[in-house]
Amino acid sequence: MKLSAHYSKASIIITISVLLVGAVVYFFAINYIADNQLNSDLTEEIGEVVEYVNLHGQLPKPVDFDEDQTTFVKTNQKYVPTRFFDTVYKNPKEKNPEAGRAITGLISLKGQHYIATITVSRESTEYLIQIIGAITLALSIALLVILFVTNRYILSGLWRPFYDTLNALKAFNISDSKRFHLRHNKVDEFNELNRVVENMASRVKNDYQHLKHFTENASHEMLTPLAVITAKLDTLIQDETLKPEQFEQINDIYSAASKLSRLNQSLLLLVKIENNLVDDAELLSLDGLIGQKIRQFNELILSRDIKVIEHLEEKEVTASKYLVDILLNNLFSNAIRHNIDHGQVKITLTANKLIFQNSGAEKTLNNERLFERFQKGQKSEGTGLGLTIVKNICNLYHWDIAYSFENSLHTFLITL
Repeated sequence: MKLSAHYSKASIIITISVLLVGAVVYFFAINYIADNQLNSDLTEEIGEVVEYVNLHGQLPKPVDFDEDQTTFVKTNQKYVPTRFFDTVYKNPKEKNPEAGRAITGLISLKGQHYIATITVSRESTEYLIQIIGAITLALSIALLVILFVTNRYILSGLWRPFYDTLNALKAFNISDSKRFHLRHNKVDEFNELNRVVENMASRVKNDYQHLKHFTENASHEMLTPLAVITAKLDTLIQDETLKPEQFEQINDIYSAASKLSRLNQSLLLLVKIENNLVDDAELLSLDGLIGQKIRQFNELILSRDIKVIEHLEEKEVTASKYLVDILLNNLFSNAIRHNIDHGQVKITLTANKLIFQNSGAEKTLNNERLFERFQKGQKSEGTGLGLTIVKNICNLYHWDIAYSFENSLHTFLITL
């Protein structure tokens, strides 16, 4: 869920909660105010009754109270506290019971005590409460709608600089020589974020260029000594005066130097692939390249009596011929090197899949670490970078590669 959605969700939940609590408090507050107003009116009414009794020396008649309902009940009590309470009001015109509010108080007339009860209708008050409640509900709904629209459209516009920065970071290419620049906007926090990101991108590019130059220079400088070592070793190996022990030691040194040279070239290739420095993509006939590779490895295949089964459909891909050649080389080398004598290699090419299958050890490989650097079998003499290079080439061209072991065959499936 996006940050704006989280904010909208939180703000709407908080707003609804506040409105609900406010509505309850508002309802009771209005009722309290209405009751106080009715109580004040009833207090005036009973005051007028007392004044009438004192002035005329008799109890008022019911017709003297308009629509108020007044009753007098004789009592022997000399003190009755004034009390307000809710009751039922019987409307003489409509003959329907309504909600009412009443007051009771003690009135004395010529030595006789009466409990006076005055009841008034609450209809007008309840109608006013309903009107206020409806207006409040309408305003709450309007507030929620406005809040939703504001969060959905207006606030999403405020987040646009953030998404611009995010998209720029997604498109960031460390090997691009152009300066990484983000647009200025009106929000101070986003401008500060952009400055930090620009500084970080500048440092990363600078560090990358230094590392790249160091790697290129170091690798280049290593090639010359390795070539000299290899040449000298070639000369020494051809010396017929060498003793068998000396020949064996020199041969070990020669193998180690050759392996170091291959390792240097493989690491350089990985750096180029990971940083997308190989940009000579062209339209290639993949089935034709596989056919060429079969012919190139034919002598090695025959030496181990390996049966090659091929099912190749016509397939064209847009990629670097150099990288595709390396990918096929590594897949073929892997399928032959880790095969068994008199084994088999199956190569299948369809419109969207390239499958290499080979016989070999009767156990599945560690699928989680298979494509990591320097992962190789105990008896392998390679650099441990072959499948890593294959994986990186596939990632470069957005191909998926997967390994499985089924029916005694190690399978590498590339989804093109």
